[in-house]
Amino acid sequence: MPRRVMQGLVVSDKPDKTVIVQVERRVMHPLYKKYIKRSKKFAAHDPENRCKTGDRVRIRECAPISKRKRFEVLSEEA
Repeated sequence: MPRRVMQGLVVSDKPDKTVIVQVERRVMHPLYKKYIKRSKKFAAHDPENRCKTGDRVRIRECAPISKRKRFEVLSEEA
């Protein structure tokens, strides 16, 4: 089964070897048929602590690393 790959913005880098990534997506409202933004935060594994707050990153689903971490940082983007 393919792993989910998402793109988001790092909103926190305070935990060690972990970053909190906010991923936004656009969904259509069922009644008004207008696109609205929905966002969700994911904890992602960053073993070298390279990512800083404000970076755009790609994260990929992986095997559970801890209670909340099920994603790993793939790359940083400009």
